[in-house]
Amino acid sequence: MDLRTLQQERLRATLRRAYEHVPFYRNAFDTAGVRPEDCRTPADLPRFPFTAKDDLRAQYPWGMFAVPEKDIRRIHASSGTTGTPTVVGYTDGDLDTWADVVARSLRAAGARPGDRVHVAYGYGLFTGGLGAHYGAERLGCTVIPASGGMTSRQVRLIQDLRPRIIMVTPSYMLTLLDEFERQGIDPRTTSLEVGIFGAEPWTEEMRREIEERFALDAVDIYGLSEVMGPGVAQESVETKDGLHIWEDHFYPEIVDPFTGEPLPEGALGELVFTSLTKEAMPVVRYRTRDLTRLLPGTAYPEFRRMERLTGRSDDLIILRGVNLFPSQIEEIVLRTPAASPHFQLRLTREGRMDRLTVRAEARPEATSAQRAAAAAEIARQVKDGIGVSVAVELVDPETLERSVGKLRRIVDLRSAPSAPA
Repeated sequence: MDLRTLQQERLRATLRRAYEHVPFYRNAFDTAGVRPEDCRTPADLPRFPFTAKDDLRAQYPWGMFAVPEKDIRRIHASSGTTGTPTVVGYTDGDLDTWADVVARSLRAAGARPGDRVHVAYGYGLFTGGLGAHYGAERLGCTVIPASGGMTSRQVRLIQDLRPRIIMVTPSYMLTLLDEFERQGIDPRTTSLEVGIFGAEPWTEEMRREIEERFALDAVDIYGLSEVMGPGVAQESVETKDGLHIWEDHFYPEIVDPFTGEPLPEGALGELVFTSLTKEAMPVVRYRTRDLTRLLPGTAYPEFRRMERLTGRSDDLIILRGVNLFPSQIEEIVLRTPAASPHFQLRLTREGRMDRLTVRAEARPEATSAQRAAAAAEIARQVKDGIGVSVAVELVDPETLERSVGKLRRIVDLRSAPSAPA
């Protein structure tokens, strides 16, 4: 069966499952005036309503499940630090599917049976650690379940157990890099040959930084718990030109992030997913808030690629009428020799005016004059390239909080007028 026919069959089955077993979807479809049979091909999918993270929160904890609770084999959830967490569930079949797509992703990244895989994603309710773990085992690899944190021990494990593959957030990989150098170990001498990085946006400049300083191939993996977890899409180590979406399990769309209208292939917009094989918690037109574009496949021609994420629509900073994303600042910081990859954006308000301060750590060897010149250069490039004036501070090495998971790039202090800029 060809991919398009398979997608149509699985899409119709997903819509029926959602409508018949999830009251939220029955109400949403009825309100929109659509029924599962109205979707004859994927081109009909835009007639159906979106699902948003707030919908999942409103149905907390069990309301989005399409199977009885006794058939749920595992629960994952978001951290819930900003409100009600989102809960996702998996049947035995879902766990098999998840292991399969992660195994497929690892193979595309260059992993092979028998490789040792160091998993430094967090375990627990976050999907990263266990998702990577079971996928690596499914491929036939030996897993080192290091999880996040205890950075000095991670370095020891990498030195002693000699893994070929590491799976981790790119920002925590930079933290590991600092620790290797602090211990006097040249990161280029480790056994690591492939780094599989996900869970947060990262740039080509960061890829080059990691590849050069670790002497490995750095590739991107994509996923989110609401759709499955890691393994929704994977970059090939052979091409490093974006992530192939496993479209036999996940159907992608690109929509205008403001109007929700579908955009043509190749246009930049918000990524939307409909699951095709999930049993416990099917999702229909889930708005990821991730910004990218869809492109034809290369290493895997039958599957479309998604471009490296530009950012998230909810990470968009509108500063005095100018739109900017943290990834744009990251590209500039990483091009500046005296600045390290560790930076943070601080939003403050002076009177009625918003102010953005870029706080970046200096390289250890940078002199005071080089720091001042680097700060001026970053400010100039932001002004010339993005069109807005920002303050820039180059602070001492190891001043900013280190990441052990997803990095917090933006600190919004505008609700605290007395906070220092």
